[in-house]
Amino acid sequence: MNRPDLPRYRPQLSDSRASLTQEVLAVDERGRRSTIAIPAERPLTVYVDKRELVTLMTLGGAPEALTLGYLRNQRLVRNIEDIVSIQVDWEVDSVAVVTRSGIADVEERTAKKVVTTGCGQGSVFGGLMDEVDRIVLPPDARLPQSVVYRIVELIRTQQSIYKQAGSVHGCALFSNTGELLYFVEDVGRHNAVDAIAGLMWLDGLEGADKLFYTTGRLTSEMVIKGAQMGIPFLLSRSGTTQMGHMVAERVGMSLLARCTGKHFLLLAGHERLVFEPDLLEPLGAPRLS
Repeated sequence: MNRPDLPRYRPQLSDSRASLTQEVLAVDERGRRSTIAIPAERPLTVYVDKRELVTLMTLGGAPEALTLGYLRNQRLVRNIEDIVSIQVDWEVDSVAVVTRSGIADVEERTAKKVVTTGCGQGSVFGGLMDEVDRIVLPPDARLPQSVVYRIVELIRTQQSIYKQAGSVHGCALFSNTGELLYFVEDVGRHNAVDAIAGLMWLDGLEGADKLFYTTGRLTSEMVIKGAQMGIPFLLSRSGTTQMGHMVAERVGMSLLARCTGKHFLLLAGHERLVFEPDLLEPLGAPRLS
C-alpha cells in the first residue's frame, strides 16, 4: 500500500496523443459535396518486454492509459510498480512496455481468449471469469436519485468527439456526488474503460466511492472490468445483456440502463439506489403548455 506521505510511483510514460478525427469528402443524396469529420481509428500493437501481446484498435486519445488499463484489467500485471515504462510510437503503431521482471506464464495466461460483443472485437482472457466470485464490492454504497440526474445532464452537455463526428463510445468516472473525474472516448467502449482504469491506477484512485458511466451497452466484459476496478455502480445510456446482468447480480453491482433525461431502469443492485420521489412530477399531473 502506498503511504500518503510518499510520492506515488508512476512509470515512465510517453505523451503520444494522436489526431482524434480526420476530414473526408462526403456527397449527399442530392449530389452535394461537403467535408465532414470522422473518428480516427488506428492499430496499436502492444509489446511487453519485446514480446508481441495484442493489437488494439483505438482512437488514440490516451494510448498510455489504455495500455496500462488493459494490462491491469486482464490481470497480467498486478502492481503498477511492476511496470518500468510505457512508450507509444505512432510511426510504427506500437507501444513498448518494459516490466521489472516480466509476466509469469504469459503464454498460458493469454492462450484462452473469449471474443466479446464489444465494438472493435474486444477480448478478455477466459481466466477473468474465475475471479468474479472473489470480488467484493462495498455493501454500504448508496446512490441518490438526484446524483443519477446530475450525471446524465453532465454527460449530455459534455463536449465530445461523438457530437463532432459520431461513431465512438464514451466512458466517464464520477465521484459519488456526481463530480466528473475522467471522460474518455474510443472506437470501442472496452478501450475507454481500460483507459479509465489506467488513469485511476496512475492517480491512485479507488473505485468504492465512484460511479462509472458508458454510452454503450453493459456487457459481461464491461461489468467484470467495473467490478475489478471496485466500482459499485454502472450507468448506461443503452441497455445490458443477460450475462452482464448475471455478473452484476453475482458481485452485487447496481446496473442502471436507459439513462436519459429523468428516465432510467434499475436492473440489479436495487437496494443501493436512494429514491427521491419529489424530483419527479406526479403521475397524471397536467403538463404546462
